[in-house]
Amino acid sequence: MTPQEIELKHEVKIYGKRGITLVRGEGARVWDDTGKEYIDCVAGHGVVNIGHANPAVVKAIHEQAQQLITCPESFSNPTRATLLQKLNAITPPHLSRFFLCNSGAEAVEAAIKFARVSTGKTEILCAMRGFHGRTMGALSATFNKKYRQPFEPLVPGFIHAPFNNAGKFAEKMTDNTAAVLLEIVQGEGGVNIGRREFFEQVQQLCRDRNTLLIIDEVQTGFCRTGKMFAFEHFDLQPDMVCMAKAMAGGVPIGAVACRADPDIGVGKHGTTFGGNPLAAAAAIAAIDFMLENDLAVQAAEKGAFLAEELRNINSPKIREVRHLGLMVGIELKEKVYPCLEKLAEQGVLALPAGATVLRLLPPLVVKHDEIIKILKITTELL
Repeated sequence: MTPQEIELKHEVKIYGKRGITLVRGEGARVWDDTGKEYIDCVAGHGVVNIGHANPAVVKAIHEQAQQLITCPESFSNPTRATLLQKLNAITPPHLSRFFLCNSGAEAVEAAIKFARVSTGKTEILCAMRGFHGRTMGALSATFNKKYRQPFEPLVPGFIHAPFNNAGKFAEKMTDNTAAVLLEIVQGEGGVNIGRREFFEQVQQLCRDRNTLLIIDEVQTGFCRTGKMFAFEHFDLQPDMVCMAKAMAGGVPIGAVACRADPDIGVGKHGTTFGGNPLAAAAAIAAIDFMLENDLAVQAAEKGAFLAEELRNINSPKIREVRHLGLMVGIELKEKVYPCLEKLAEQGVLALPAGATVLRLLPPLVVKHDEIIKILKITTELL
């Protein structure tokens, strides 16, 4: 049996398989089990910002695995301590405390719990079209009914208002609003980019009403948008920031950065694997690579070039091209899935962002000739 046949036989049927078995990756390219090469604009759903099989991360994992793989938070560890210092160095000074976990959804869950317990309030105000994960709390913050409805009733106290409409957010805020939870760019929701005045007004609302501002940087963080974190484009000062995906070059990890020290209480939250030395070592290597190679600058420059060239495609199929850094969405006037299949046939792997948006999230190390190939194949298809 092939790997795909084995997976289809034994996995719980919750994933839509693409009919491709990937076996190797290097930089922005991957290869399947037949030897066919692809330019990877999926990148593990925005995980592999520093490229597949990045040598610095491979070396860090190898060296750490020979010393200590796991160490619960009840004991200190020098690798974890180094990662905490690294996170403190790349985030604004007011974000000085961190909770380490294993994924973006876990980071969102922790932020929700921290907001509720530290404020004594229960409501979380989120944006329509927002996506924050699939665990029960994160799912309650997520807007799309196709994710929500099968699992209702969800966690109570979650309210949604239109993205980029500060007036509606003001209307929905109450004395019981613990936090506002927002993405800077709604990735899953269609690569919708927030406006500066919206974020500024919502941040002021939070300050005026003693409400926390939580920014979900799970997909946008770690240089993807042309800054280390997307909220830096708008000079925001969030109370908490959720991060994950690209943090460790492909190794599962997540974190919540917090303003000062939220009053949580020992034992009220925790994780078995969060902050383990193996993931921490990978994250240290990944972040160092980002800084040493100016990946934020690379993302800004490559993203601007890619988006501009996509806008120059003379096609009746394209409604709009949206981007921030190397996070690109092409809104089509037709369903996106047939386009994804045809792109894969021509050697480009891409993502949907809703029913009609083609999402491109290549590794930030993607080379110029690879971008040109993406453009050529996309132009011919559209």
